[in-house]
Amino acid sequence: MSDTIGAAIIVAIVFFGLYSLLKTLTDYLLRRKIVRNGHVEKAGILEDVEGETRRYPTLKWGLVTLFAGAGMILIQILSRAGRLNWDQGADAFLPVGIELVFISAGFLLFFFIATTKKN
Repeated sequence: MSDTIGAAIIVAIVFFGLYSLLKTLTDYLLRRKIVRNGHVEKAGILEDVEGETRRYPTLKWGLVTLFAGAGMILIQILSRAGRLNWDQGADAFLPVGIELVFISAGFLLFFFIATTKKN
């Protein structure tokens, strides 16, 4: 069963990569065509797409790294206490879930800080 899950994950990653590559390429070609036709204002290439997030890139990645590290520390503490086991069925995805929750919390904290600084 784990082989089929692994194969499905690999297929999903390959398709997502191809999709991202094709989207980037087609967006580039479309914007290039718009600029060549003289409609630079409609191309949207001179606008700041990300807004406030460009003002605090160090804060964003610092918070994400801090929370990711905190998640790894919690996983290690739970593993050593015997409350978490990577090898057994029900708990196999729990460490991944813990890590993703901590990383998401870092992004959310950054979002709230960036939006409050904006006002």
